[in-house]
Amino acid sequence: MPIHNESVTIKIAVIGFGNIAKAIITPLLDKKLIKPEDIYCLVNSQASLENIKRNFKYDVNIFQANSTDSNLIWDCPVKLLSVKPQQLKEITELDNHKINENLLVSILAGVSLDKLIQKFPNHRCVRVVTNIPITVGKGLTGISWGEDISEDQKQFTKQLFKNSSKIYEFKEDYLDTFLALTSSGPAIISLIIEALSDGGLSGGLQKRLSEELVIEMILGTISLIKENNLTTADLRNMVTSPGGTTISALRVLEEKSLRSVLIESIVSASNRSREFR
Repeated sequence: MPIHNESVTIKIAVIGFGNIAKAIITPLLDKKLIKPEDIYCLVNSQASLENIKRNFKYDVNIFQANSTDSNLIWDCPVKLLSVKPQQLKEITELDNHKINENLLVSILAGVSLDKLIQKFPNHRCVRVVTNIPITVGKGLTGISWGEDISEDQKQFTKQLFKNSSKIYEFKEDYLDTFLALTSSGPAIISLIIEALSDGGLSGGLQKRLSEELVIEMILGTISLIKENNLTTADLRNMVTSPGGTTISALRVLEEKSLRSVLIESIVSASNRSREFR
């Protein structure tokens, strides 16, 4: 079930066409792995439909949810479900007489495989967690497979995401922790960047310059770790000298229990994700 096969045309229905869905579909179109006419998008409002027609660079098929033609999405053998979780109850599966053959890939946060299988009994379901950096081709995507997923369907699902993210396969129980680290993580990192740049502001630097320095420092630190195959402890030891500025800063962070606070933030986000199941 390859995405790109000259002898086979795979139609993909995209139920909800927000930023994440666009980030998944656009690289496939850019690389000509699928044609625009083989993408069928379903949106909730006329305003969304008009906005996509006006601003999306490819001429895909797009329908409003309450239109008669919207039923065409159920003829597609693959569905990418990317609505808001609270909108799931508004979607009603149509039986297209291909029992358990069609593939449904859900990126809905907190919606379990059991709920998906119950909601879409005529589909083989996959649960996916991805994060906002996917919109710049730097995403992290975790996948849990539902029952009876074929090897072809697994490979197809991976192809959907491999052009915009790194892919990891998990048992569903681990997706909550993956979500906490990778989907909530960018907000936590943003808060850390903001706090560090405020430290520079306190020392007299302009806000924008201070924030730029923090971002470049983080990017450089990540490159140093990856390119030299360092552990985080290795790097910390490289820049921490006896009685120096770094150990003074680290001492304050330990006194304020920053390490514990960050650990607990991930545990809290993971537990919250489990509550949504």
